[in-house]
Amino acid sequence: MKRWQQAALAGFMALTLTACSSGGGGAAPTTTDSGETGETTVTAENIQPEEGASLVIWEDKNQRSFIEERAKKFEEEYGVSVKIEELPPTDQVTKLTTDGPAGLAADVVVFPHDKIGSASEAGLILPNDIFEQKTTQSTSENAVKAVTFKDILYGYPYSVETYALFYNKKLYPEAPKSFDDIISFAKTFNDTKNNKYTLMWELQQFYYNFAYLASQGGYIFGDEGMNSEDIGLNNEGAIKGGQFLQTLKSEVLPVKMGDVNYDIKKGLFSSGKLAMDINGPWSIADYRNAGIDFGVAPLPAIEGKPMTSFSGVKAYYVNAFTTYPNAAKLFAAYLSSAESQMVNFEMNGTLPANKDVAADPKIQGDEITKAFLEQFNNSTPMPSLPAMDSVWGPISAAITDIWDGGKDVKTSLDNAVNQVKESLATVQ
Repeated sequence: MKRWQQAALAGFMALTLTACSSGGGGAAPTTTDSGETGETTVTAENIQPEEGASLVIWEDKNQRSFIEERAKKFEEEYGVSVKIEELPPTDQVTKLTTDGPAGLAADVVVFPHDKIGSASEAGLILPNDIFEQKTTQSTSENAVKAVTFKDILYGYPYSVETYALFYNKKLYPEAPKSFDDIISFAKTFNDTKNNKYTLMWELQQFYYNFAYLASQGGYIFGDEGMNSEDIGLNNEGAIKGGQFLQTLKSEVLPVKMGDVNYDIKKGLFSSGKLAMDINGPWSIADYRNAGIDFGVAPLPAIEGKPMTSFSGVKAYYVNAFTTYPNAAKLFAAYLSSAESQMVNFEMNGTLPANKDVAADPKIQGDEITKAFLEQFNNSTPMPSLPAMDSVWGPISAAITDIWDGGKDVKTSLDNAVNQVKESLATVQ
């Protein structure tokens, strides 16, 4: 299946190059004072939509109200109508792969940043060139890194997300500063017979377990996630992180990996049987509806080192096959502007990628949002290299061996890295 997809993507990339060479956008020809035909450089200040332009955007249903509000104002200002088609962001690159070259895809799309490598290498998205300077200057550094692939900025970031520490204020009034505090509290609070636990996270998800390896110096790929030949999942820091996981298994969370999932820990936290939960902003509504008096704080330190979480960035991208590239770029920039990000926060609680919006008193005054943004600044964007597909399975199996089987950490991580390297050798 993977070989078929790669062949298809290579074909689409060739189509893209042909389309781009035949004039997929850019400046329109103009006439100079001398009567000669020339090119006017399109900039963020003078960009105008193509005559008769109309756009389609793919977005998740929970963003529909925001898009409708912004699209209405965009049409009033630029005369370009926008149609919304609901499509989960996680499905968009797959659909763009087929619908893009066929001329059936939306002009503006949105997907998690870790899909940018596949989209870029297949020639499915246009660089964020006209608004590059504005984007890089106004956006948090981690968000810019996330939507940049091989030194080319593609995305128009509008939202960031990561996980942090939820804590029940009735059980633990102030957020712990370190895991030493958590381990000490577990000695008096844990009661496994009655399903009372100090701390949980989704044990089966490497998305969360990564933080323990990374906090001690482990990493996925070198060169800020762009060098798949340099794998840091079995270095000294990663091994220390794996050993710390075994410490937590014996002293804080003595359960099997399969005994914890999102719903189980949500139920325990909501009923007051779980004091702390490592979770993302998507769980805020559930806990508020449960009537829990909770706080959110950055992740506790491990041996004096800040805990580094995985993070994701949502951004708009312009379909490389759009008939109206200028209008599409203008709309993507409009949706990700400071004004729009504040509107999105007020309507949906999305965490802004814009630095000025994040520093706004409205957001800094929200302790929960502030905590997530603090943790985001100490996060690692998930690698966007397609090679990441070869990592999830082997490293998840290694963590299972370390946690459930109590196996030697170094041996388990070495085996995982060898499997990753073997997998990459077959696809490259």
